[in-house]
Amino acid sequence: MGRGSSGLRRLVHEAAKFGAVGGAGLLVNLGVFNLMRHSTDLQVVRASVIATVVAIVFNYVGFRYFTYRDRDKGGRTKELTLFLLFSAVGLVIENGVLYAATYGFGWDSPLQSNIFKFLGIGIATLFRFWSYRSWVFRALPAREAVASAESFLEEAETAVRPAVEQRAV
Repeated sequence: MGRGSSGLRRLVHEAAKFGAVGGAGLLVNLGVFNLMRHSTDLQVVRASVIATVVAIVFNYVGFRYFTYRDRDKGGRTKELTLFLLFSAVGLVIENGVLYAATYGFGWDSPLQSNIFKFLGIGIATLFRFWSYRSWVFRALPAREAVASAESFLEEAETAVRPAVEQRAV
């Protein structure tokens, strides 16, 4: 297989890990949404926003420590700020679909609400995948990774050399 196929393989692996965390986040989102709908008197979109915020927190932990654990860990404040910014855009997309269905078309039965909540999540997920991998959990540039590895090897070699020279004496 050529060079391009390993890049594709990495992308597929990343998408699978993103999907695993996102799938669990989807269950959290829909679970909290339905719990809020059936146990409170909150309006549909308000319950959905609360559920989305809970899922955002859940997903950040999953993405940082599972999907993108090998990515640059410097600048966590910037990372979290960008994550929250892009998550907020995703929240608007997700809940905008639900809002349009509920208040624009009057589709507000529990089944319809879940269908449009799910549809909104799907559309927002496409945006989130692109934005998180492009801006939030950025890959370390290859050049820096190689330089870091080379400097580690040079330090190890320098540390070993005096011990070897002393044994030779």
